[in-house]
Amino acid sequence: MNKAPVITIDGPSATGKGTIASRVARRLGYRLLDSGALYRVLALAAHERGVDLDDGTAIAALAPRLDIAFPANGKATLAGRDVSTEIRTGGNDERASRVAALPEVRQILLPVQHGFRKPPGLVAEGRDMGEVVFPDARCKFFLTASAEIRARRRHKQLIGKGLDARLPGLLRDLRSRDRRDEQRSISPSRPASGAVEIDTSELTIDQVVDRVMGVITAN
Repeated sequence: MNKAPVITIDGPSATGKGTIASRVARRLGYRLLDSGALYRVLALAAHERGVDLDDGTAIAALAPRLDIAFPANGKATLAGRDVSTEIRTGGNDERASRVAALPEVRQILLPVQHGFRKPPGLVAEGRDMGEVVFPDARCKFFLTASAEIRARRRHKQLIGKGLDARLPGLLRDLRSRDRRDEQRSISPSRPASGAVEIDTSELTIDQVVDRVMGVITAN
């Protein structure tokens, strides 16, 4: 693996990782990796093809055959089709969490994620970026927020995209995913060694970005 500098931003769903990572990457002029999108697109593809979401061997075999791309501006495509909205619905959140818990899948996607590490640098966001994928990252962050606040954020996001969403169901799904991500045997979701933890519950996006940039500048 080359040694272009890496900043990792981990944490559970709807803590603001994606927005924070995108803004930090722009400020630094770095590349951006949304690792969760890889699992989300793979989960959507497996679901559409009728692949058993608990069959790690079958899903790992499917992954290299897929035409997955992340053109720009948070977009994700599958075989040229824009799936940016589809991959972030509540149902696919749950499917992605199941797929991400499979060791065969995590193993086959590891070199894909390493491939994003190119000059001038990379901001990588996900669940285990600082602990497993880029343990030598220059700076590591772990964002948190209460489940209730995260559910409201996701609800607002989905409604804003014109999708039907129910707050109680979103909260239930978030808590279920948190348990699954924290308890999985492979790469459980937790702060990496040396990570700076930031509770985003009562902070604005700009405040979180400023805190992250402050730590990066100091290091």
